[in-house]
Amino acid sequence: MRKNVLRSALPAVLAMSLLGSCVSSKKYEAALAENRSLVVLQDELTRQKAELESERARLQQDKERLNQEKADLAQEKASTEASLRTNLSNKNQQVDKLSADLQAREARLAEMQRILDEKDRAVNNLRQVVGKALLGFKASDLTVDVRNGKVYVSLSNQLLFKSGSTKVDAQGQEALKKLASVLQNQPDVNVVVEGHTDDVPVARGTAGMQDNWDLSVLRATEITRILTEAGVAPQRVTPSGRSKYVPVDAATTADARQKNRRTEIILTPKLDELFQILEKN
Repeated sequence: MRKNVLRSALPAVLAMSLLGSCVSSKKYEAALAENRSLVVLQDELTRQKAELESERARLQQDKERLNQEKADLAQEKASTEASLRTNLSNKNQQVDKLSADLQAREARLAEMQRILDEKDRAVNNLRQVVGKALLGFKASDLTVDVRNGKVYVSLSNQLLFKSGSTKVDAQGQEALKKLASVLQNQPDVNVVVEGHTDDVPVARGTAGMQDNWDLSVLRATEITRILTEAGVAPQRVTPSGRSKYVPVDAATTADARQKNRRTEIILTPKLDELFQILEKN
């Protein structure tokens, strides 16, 4: 408002000044023109000032926005780094645990392998000892071999029993007593006595027997009795009858049936240590 008053008063003041000083109209016009130029310049400067102030305000807002974004990014960076450090620490702990578990598992496997190797050595040694003790018997009547990590002593019924009988012959008793003497020196060996028959049914009226199940069980029990009476601890020996259902030869010829009529004494080293390791797993 004040500027507008000054603008309107300025020409009059100039006129009075010029008149009072007897200034020519030429100078007066020049002064007016200069005044108008100054007013235009003042308006332009005012406009430019306003634009600069507006630009300054905008730049200030941009600066504040950028500073906020910078602060947000710094916070996000710090949060991300903290999260990565935590994740890395967790992963390292998991790797350490897995590594420790793997080492423990490898140690158990190594221990299991050691026990299995010892068991294999024990089985092979047992086979040699038993084979040496029973060396005087014919191969057709008695064999000693290793199957599935166990020693199998297979005795033909020709060596042990008369047809349909459950009483062991003298020669069969001699073989069983020699085997018992070996087993007395092998306290960590379990013994299973399996009786096997052929597919020919027992004769009707045979005392105490209805079928081949009874025959196989009674023969296994009789052999168990001889072994225990010869010094093998009874808790180590298990008699079982398999009847005709586990033949070595499925044919129905006389030769096949003779092979199937047999008793197998299965010798298995105890694996208590191995079972303990397996239970820990």
